[in-house]
Formats: sequence, structure tokens, C-alpha cells
Amino acid sequence: MTLQLTGVHHLTAITANAPENLRFYTQTLGLRLVKKTVNQDDTSAYHLFYADGEATPGTDLTFFDWPVGPERRGTHSISRTGLRVGSKSSLDWWKARFTELGVKSGDVAEVGGYESLDFEDAEGQRFRLINDGGAGPSHPWDRSPVPAEHQIRGLGPITISVPDITNTEAILLHVMNMCQVNTYPSPDGAGHVHVFAMGEGGPAAELHVAVQPDLAVARQGAGAVHHVAFRAPDVQQLHEWTERLKGFRMPSSGEVERYYFRSLYFREPNGILFEIATDGPGFTVDEPLETLGEGLSLPPFLEGKRASIEAGLKPLV
Repeated sequence: MTLQLTGVHHLTAITANAPENLRFYTQTLGLRLVKKTVNQDDTSAYHLFYADGEATPGTDLTFFDWPVGPERRGTHSISRTGLRVGSKSSLDWWKARFTELGVKSGDVAEVGGYESLDFEDAEGQRFRLINDGGAGPSHPWDRSPVPAEHQIRGLGPITISVPDITNTEAILLHVMNMCQVNTYPSPDGAGHVHVFAMGEGGPAAELHVAVQPDLAVARQGAGAVHHVAFRAPDVQQLHEWTERLKGFRMPSSGEVERYYFRSLYFREPNGILFEIATDGPGFTVDEPLETLGEGLSLPPFLEGKRASIEAGLKPLV
């Protein structure tokens, strides 16, 4: 049986304003803060995880809080993050909400076969709400300011920008075992976007590759995406991915224990950082589901440094 990724696991972006980030993603977007922790490689920075009501794999939108300037947009980057809602009426509801709250947004339109609504947060983080037709399970958060029927259901298609698709396509098809399922004109009128699917496919398991040779190279900063992670169901399959990358002589981080999941990092040929992460054990490994995100969580190897870590963090409210 061919080794398969099963979808998008999480996406990690960059903010320079953690308090405002927390307000926007919980109060405006209505997501649940399911883990308040620190960057395990830079404990001076918060790592905030937002997700659905049950912290389901495939719903995690996460942020590193770094004191950096704005990103410079361009290619060699993850350029837009898809978020799924259940209906066209939800897109209309969100458009009205964004207008009321002064959130920068476009109009509801079809993009790549999906009814969509583009918007940005205050730092220019780019998103696309898409109508997934309500397919599959949904886990609303009962304390969200957003009505259950309009809540964000999870991550959707992730768009990356590359100047040349040749080598990236080879990695996606022959190393990561994705398949190409669609091509559509870029919404900005420049070039085309190639759609690659993982596993059973669908909007929660698509990577969209925009070919944009005329753009400058992006520079990461606030408003940028740091990396995208793809789902491996368990540690055994992660071991298989590790061996597969070795077999193709692709450099990687080797397996990294993140406590809430186990990870493997590598860069595709245009330098974009990819991660493969296990679905488990999940965010309830150190907190009850009912109180996720209410305190500062630290993995066991950092627990002995809690006092100094807490002293170095800024208040979030």
C-alpha cells in the first residue's frame, strides 16, 4: 500500500503582536485557544495554537510571537491559508461580519472550484474562507462568539508561491505521493495555480501551487507563514516518511518530539519549510479538554525552567 499523507495538519505563522493576535483569532474569528505554550526552540516567544472546539488535528492555526518587522511578500513562500466553512450562507455571514468589524476582505467569488472569500488580519496575514459543503465532522466551540453553523471548521487548501514548478512538482508527486487534480487561473490574473491532493483529497487535503516567476523573493516577518505541516496518522507512518526521505537523499531535521505530536521537517526545492506531524497524542496530553489553553503549558523538558520562562513572557491581556 502506498504511503499517504492524509491532509493538512497545522499551519504556523508569525505575529509581532500576540495580544492583538489573541483578540482577533478568538473574538473576531471565533477560534478556540487550545494551547498557550512557547516556541520550543526559542522560549522567549509564545507559541499560540487556535483550533476547533475539540482541538482536532487539521484545524490548528498557530503563531510564533516574534518582535520582527512586516514580511515582504513574494515567491518562495506560503502565500495564502485556506479555512473551511460549511455553506455559501456562511461565506455571506462572514462577509457581513468583516464589513461590520472593518476587516479587510474581498467579495465572495469562485476560486479553483470553491466558493471563496479572501480576507486579511491586521498584520496582513492572508486567508481564504472556502465553502466545503459541510462535508465531514465538525466540532464547534460552545463559547465562540460565532454561531455554531458559521464557525470555521478547519484548515482548507494551502497556497504556496514558486517561480518554477518543475522540481517542486517532482517532490510532491514522487516523494510525497500527492496527485495533481486541477489547474486554475490565478485570481490575480498572473499565471496558473496547480492543485495537488493528499490521501482521499478534498479541501482539507489540498496544496495549491501558484507559479509566479515575476515576483521578488519573499522575506519572512509579521504577517508571513513560517511553515505548513501535513498529517501522518501515527508514529509508525512518520518513521516510514523519515526513511522515505532518506531513500531520496532529501535533507531533513530527523524526527523531533514536540510532545503534542511528533514531527519531521524538510524544505521543498524552493526553500519552503514543510513538516509531517502525527495526529497524536494531541493537546489533551497535559490539560483537560474543558480547560485547554487557559494556562501556560510546557513540555516536560521545559517544565524545570517554568519560572524563568514565565518571567520573560509579556502579558497577553
